[in-house]
This record gives sequence, structure tokens and C-alpha cells, in this order.
Amino acid sequence: MAEGKLFAGHPIRRLRRQIGLTQAAMAEALNVSPSYLNLIERNQRPVSAVLMLRLAEVYDFDLRTLSASAPGGGAEALRRRLADPIFADLDIDRHQMEEWLAGAPGGAEAFARAYDRIGAGQAGAGDAPDPHGQVRREIERWRNHFADLDAAAEALADELRMSGDLYGAMAERLRVKHQLSVRILPADVLGANLRRLDMHARQLQLSEMLDAPARSFALAGQLAWEVREQIDALVRGSGLDRVAERLFRRHLTGYFAAAVMMPYARFLRACEATGYDLDILQRRFGASFSQVAHRLTTMQRVGARGLPFFMLRIDRAGQVSKRYAGASGSPLAEGPGVCPLWDMFAAFARADETVADLVETEDGRRWFTLARCVTPQGAGAVRARFAVALGLEAAEARSLTAARGRDFTARATPIGLGCRACTRADCPQRSAPPAGRGLVVGERESGVTPFGFAGD
Repeated sequence: MAEGKLFAGHPIRRLRRQIGLTQAAMAEALNVSPSYLNLIERNQRPVSAVLMLRLAEVYDFDLRTLSASAPGGGAEALRRRLADPIFADLDIDRHQMEEWLAGAPGGAEAFARAYDRIGAGQAGAGDAPDPHGQVRREIERWRNHFADLDAAAEALADELRMSGDLYGAMAERLRVKHQLSVRILPADVLGANLRRLDMHARQLQLSEMLDAPARSFALAGQLAWEVREQIDALVRGSGLDRVAERLFRRHLTGYFAAAVMMPYARFLRACEATGYDLDILQRRFGASFSQVAHRLTTMQRVGARGLPFFMLRIDRAGQVSKRYAGASGSPLAEGPGVCPLWDMFAAFARADETVADLVETEDGRRWFTLARCVTPQGAGAVRARFAVALGLEAAEARSLTAARGRDFTARATPIGLGCRACTRADCPQRSAPPAGRGLVVGERESGVTPFGFAGD
């Protein structure tokens, strides 16, 4: 974006190449001249409102991707990567970054992929690739929506729900079709395991510590055997290394399980009818808060899209263990850290509540977020606790049940993406200067933070 204009040459060129059209053929379909389309693809002309509507009509194109699909995630996402200390001596300013995106979008995307693949800047010789980073990149490439898996899960769910008892129907299908019985075992028998597949005994063994949503999820995940070919094809096409492949396969299996529990069309209707009421959705589909939160980031079916949520899961130290940007384009799902000013941390002290917050990122965008403390299933003396946060751009959040009566024009909490990536001055919560910025220490005066830093 520049001066309120949208330059989106990269996603439009990518759309054209995906459907195999020449510039002349696409220009004719869009009722524009080939030379004008050429200028748009080279980011020398902004995309007009008329052209955006025409793209949506002709190609069922999700207009949100015009801003969300910029190379490397756009200027802000590239700036966060370049904030890594290994680039501190390069002094790349915003103007240079915008020229890079406009003039060499492929190069910017290649840099972003290479940086992400080696584990967020750990580029030293001998460093192993980060498999979690690789998988997250692959998931976001699909915008966490796998249409074939959704369709197969929906067909299976329709068949299973004829009995009215989804868990019982899944157990019966495993018994009849796969010769696999389900057995609930005492916690001391399974030990640290919550689920075990014993092929010798032909048993899917579940710990008694699992609650009803977790047991249903385990059975639905086992039924992913029935879509093994689709999952294998997705894994083969990912180009991931062996460890990352296994993680990606686990994600796809979980995706299918959630889609069986919350079939796409039924779930979307329930979301829209209830104003995305999280409590009702949990009860109606027999799912946990985390399962519903995950599912909400996947609702991107062509012609039947849900609201573009992102999701984060953090521990009490602010470490992110899960993140899904979906179609949100939110820097909060992509950033290297989490801001302690974000009220999602309050969820740890308010275990039975959903904590709502209105925040504003450095790019001026506002986000409405909902966070809840969750305790995953497990055995043993130490129990984990996480805060799961769902977020949505404030402009799209007004229809939510949780947002009723909320004044979206009121002051929003200004937050960053962790101190090392945040350039907000005079933040009383700051614990370090931004990466690549020199620390400024005055002898005659002091401010709200001891971590003053040099400007651009």
C-alpha cells in the first residue's frame, strides 16, 4: 500500500500463471488493455476498485489475498526478517524495501523462503533446518485450507452422523472396516502416552485421561487412513525433508479429524447463525476451545468463505508453540515474538473467561482478539497451561457475538511483535532495543525505559 493505493502486481501475476493465461487473454477477460495489465503486474499502476470487483466476478478471487499475498508477506514481514542482527550493518531502509518488492518480487519471496527455511535467521554453517518453520511455511502456502481433505471429511461425517452418535459411529466404522477396536485404558497402563495404536492386538488404545472431544479427535484421526492417498500427495508435493514431512503429515491428519468433527458446510452455517459464538460451537460439535479455534483458521472454501481468523498459542513465558495466519494477513501471526501489553496474557489469570482485546499494530491496523486459557490433556504431576488467542481485523469483527456493544473507535492497545522487532518509542514495558538499532544512553536525562534507541 502507498498513499492509500493498492499495488498488487505479484498476486495478480501469480493468479494469471496458475490458470495458464497470457496477459492478453486475462486483459480481455477483465476488460482492460494488455499494456495496463502489464503495468499493474509490474506494480507501476495501482489496482482500481472496478478491477478488483472484476477479478472477484471472473475468477472467484478472494480480494483479501491482494494485500495478504505480497512477496515474503509484504514490507512489514520483510522488515521483521531484516531486523535480525545478522543484517544490522546493511542499513536497509523502508524506501529500499519498497523498491525491492516492486522491482524484484520473486527475489524478495526467495529471500523470505530461504530465511524461514533455515530457522528464522539461524544461518550459521552447520545449523540444521527448522522443521517446524518449514511446515508452518507450507501450511500458510495453502492458507491452512485443504479442499480435498475437507470434501472427503464432509462426506464421511454425513455418513457417520446418520446414527446421531458420532463417537459410537466412528468406533463402529473402525471395527467393521478396519478391524480395529477402541479400548480405554487406565492412565498407569499407558503411562505418558495418551494414545497408542497396537497393531498386534488390533487396538486403538486411549488413556482414560482424555476427555470426550479428545477421544473423538483421536478416532477421527485414525479414520484418516481412508484419505491416505490425498495426504500422501500433499506430503510428496511439499518438498520437505523427512522430519518436516512427518510433522506435516501429522498436521494434515489433525486437519482431517477436525473436519470430520466439524464438517465444513454445517460448521460455517453454525458460525454465521450464532455470530461465531465459541461456547455454542464447542457444545454443538462436541469440540474443545482449541479445536474450534484451529478450525476457524481453515474456513477458506471458494464460494463459501468464513471470516479470516488467525490463531496463536503461547505459554506463560510468551513462547509461541502454534500459529496459523490463515487468510488474515496479520503480522501478529507471523511476528518473531509476542507483546506483553497484549491482553491475551490476562487469560492465564482468568481461567474460566474469554478475554477480549482491541489492539493496534505498528502498521496502524486494528485487531479484535479473543483469548482463553487451556490445559491440554495429560497425566503426571506437571500440567501444561497455554493461552489460545483468536484474532480478526477489527473491521470484520463487528458481527461477532463477543463484540456486541464494543466501541471499535475507542482507543486500542498499541502493541508490537516483541521488543526486538518493535520500534515504538517510550514503551514502559520495553525489555530490549529493537534489533539493528543502537542503544542510546543519556547521562543527563532518562525516560520511561532504559532501552532508548536510535531512530531510522
